Amino acid sequence: MKNTVLITGASNGIGKGLAYEYAKRGCDIALLARNEDSLQNIVSDIQKRFPTVKAKYYILDVTKTDTVLTTLEQAFEEFGKMDIVIANAGIAGGGKAGSGKLSEDIAIFETNVIGAIATIDSAVNLLKRQGEGQIVAISSVAAFRGLPGAGAYCASKAALSTYMQSLQAELQPTPISSTILYPGYIDTDLNKNMKSRPFLITVDEASPIIANLIARKVKRSTVPVYPWKFIGTLLRVLPDSLFSAKK
Repeated sequence: MKNTVLITGASNGIGKGLAYEYAKRGCDIALLARNEDSLQNIVSDIQKRFPTVKAKYYILDVTKTDTVLTTLEQAFEEFGKMDIVIANAGIAGGGKAGSGKLSEDIAIFETNVIGAIATIDSAVNLLKRQGEGQIVAISSVAAFRGLPGAGAYCASKAALSTYMQSLQAELQPTPISSTILYPGYIDTDLNKNMKSRPFLITVDEASPIIANLIARKVKRSTVPVYPWKFIGTLLRVLPDSLFSAKK
């Protein structure tokens, strides 16, 4: 039986890449995001290229937490089941403390933390009713260390990581599995304005890596595994002075 996959933040970047990757693998896909035009185009293209794949989209702003459960319920009902739920929706931005970008920092937390938790909590609720499934959260290597000018983003991904660690302990005795992934630099609109993007890979390169890690039901992994597994360890132990902002 083919798998059914639900992806938030599916209108661009990693989410869009995963939509096509899972369609190539013959999975049915439910795509959720705010941008209806983009979702319509993706679903239409997938239906043309992969006619045996069931693809539908649902408009969802994960920061409107009172709509998350009902939207996921609709998708679960219309597809009959969900094997994998991927909490991918996220934003970047913000700036240094005191730079007048507090509203951006708050928005980052509303999407990357509150919105992600709302998605994951709803997914746990529905997968428990269903009796099985897998929950995946897309974090970032930024979770491993706070960096100058990216405090809110790094903290939001660290918060998501810690939340998922707690969830994994809670789900251990159940048939629901969970995975947290930490992508390195992947060429998306999220980071296109950054001055430095070491070890950059494309969405097309990242998507099969992510899908394979999910299929293996790993508890946690960087994306790609190397060099970021090694770099992630270094980021945690290197002295603060190496990351100090220049005047």
